[in-house]
Amino acid sequence: MALTPDQPAPPKEKQVKGSAWVKLLLELGPLMIFFFAYNRGDAVGDWLGQPDMKPIIAATVVFVPTMVLSVLASFWITREVAVMPLVSLVLVVVFGGLTIWLNDETFIKMKPTILNLIFAVVLMTGLYFGKMFLKMIFQEGWAITDRGWYLLTIRWSIFFVFMAILNEVIWRNFSEDFWVAFKVWGNLPITLAFAVFQMRLVWQHPLPEEEKPA
Repeated sequence: MALTPDQPAPPKEKQVKGSAWVKLLLELGPLMIFFFAYNRGDAVGDWLGQPDMKPIIAATVVFVPTMVLSVLASFWITREVAVMPLVSLVLVVVFGGLTIWLNDETFIKMKPTILNLIFAVVLMTGLYFGKMFLKMIFQEGWAITDRGWYLLTIRWSIFFVFMAILNEVIWRNFSEDFWVAFKVWGNLPITLAFAVFQMRLVWQHPLPEEEKPA
């Protein structure tokens, strides 16, 4: 509904929270569809006209366009595209496309490894050249000192490397069912738990009042 001149605009905080929920739902949606398609692999294969298709390949066929639609929907609703979902989309299209084309699930299983390593390398490379990319992305939400941003960058870089190694260990040493379950039900809770534990660091490095943005 359009606002009249006498109606104040919604508070920015509510707008930010609303867009955050939308982004979370749009990021979870493709994963849930991937999980459902994998567990219904036979039916999906029949629907695609490939009854002998592996469940992981069938799930990937559904996952790739779902990711594309998710990012497009996110842009249409929020009028912005976050860097991480965009990079993830590119890798899903590339590695998912290779998985489908070569009928080899290795590529889609390695995608999280490559994605996490890219994030780690970008953060550490930026730090080397004096650029704190986390600050550029999240400075409107967190008013903390450069020391705080530096420590957050180091921690998130280590975390991304850890997640890359964890993904490699799981897909190479456990069943495909376990890897799919971890991809859907393990990655996000671990990431959220890590993010929550970083709040103590944020509280320990507040930006002085006179330096906070208006």
